[in-house]
Amino acid sequence: MSEKFALRGVVPPVVTPDLPDHTVDVASYERLINRMLDAGVHGLFFLGSTGEVAFANDAHRDQIVREGIRIAAGRVPILVGCIDTETDRVIEHAKRAQELGADGIVVTAPFYALGGLTEIEEHFRIIHDEIDLPIFAYDIPVCVHAKIPWKLAIKLGQDGVIAGVKDSSGDDVNFRYLVQANNKAGHPLSLLTGHEIVVDGAYLSGADGSVPGLANVIPEPYVQQWDAFQAGDWARVKELQDQINEVSHIFDVTSGVVGYAGGVGAFKTALNLMGIIDHDTMPRPVRSLEGANREAIAQVLKDNGLL
Repeated sequence: MSEKFALRGVVPPVVTPDLPDHTVDVASYERLINRMLDAGVHGLFFLGSTGEVAFANDAHRDQIVREGIRIAAGRVPILVGCIDTETDRVIEHAKRAQELGADGIVVTAPFYALGGLTEIEEHFRIIHDEIDLPIFAYDIPVCVHAKIPWKLAIKLGQDGVIAGVKDSSGDDVNFRYLVQANNKAGHPLSLLTGHEIVVDGAYLSGADGSVPGLANVIPEPYVQQWDAFQAGDWARVKELQDQINEVSHIFDVTSGVVGYAGGVGAFKTALNLMGIIDHDTMPRPVRSLEGANREAIAQVLKDNGLL
């Protein structure tokens, strides 16, 4: 499977624009997705952390994936997050993702009933045995309290269990070792960085692509950066990263909010201010940004020519 699904390039984790009643705002979703596709992104990832997978019940997950795949209309490969506490629950989500037309699935280590590396490995092997879709391991220990070490990832890749890794670990040493081991093994894995602020460094290490949430807001610079990387124009790669990082200050100009409210909340506020989505509705119990926080994000957008 990994040989059949060598995903490369910019694969944004798509924001889920919701109506005030917490159903998908389909018109806004269409604008958001088409804008990224028109910019030239190479894939889309629905139901990632940015896409509210942790908050969405099954009906909402279905609507997010069904409408997203309809809008994308086969223009790029689609990854779907099948993220849940333990193996059997993940398999249920994966079967539904396959029914809806996903090209691949994204799966974290199991969480809540925490285990060790033996359980993590078995988790991925069972899913591979029961689901006929390429699997991307999602390394995000800050959320699931378990790390996928590079030695385990490369073992699973060589065995054909996983097709790639979406790395949001913040562990640059582990990622560098994984890239080197992957190359030595004949490149069985597609390695994608989720660290949108240091994509240039990941490309220098040899990453196969990026999964930047900020590409919802500014897709073009990420695509241009990928093109510069392919051309070997490292000065341009860095220049674009510096430009991207100026916009990324939408994350740090807010006050009194933490975590999801300040991260995805900043995305939704920016997209709403730019007229791309009609509402900045956040999943319960998270509140939308307002007042001075909204004004601060607007100023960052203005300073960067986005308003």
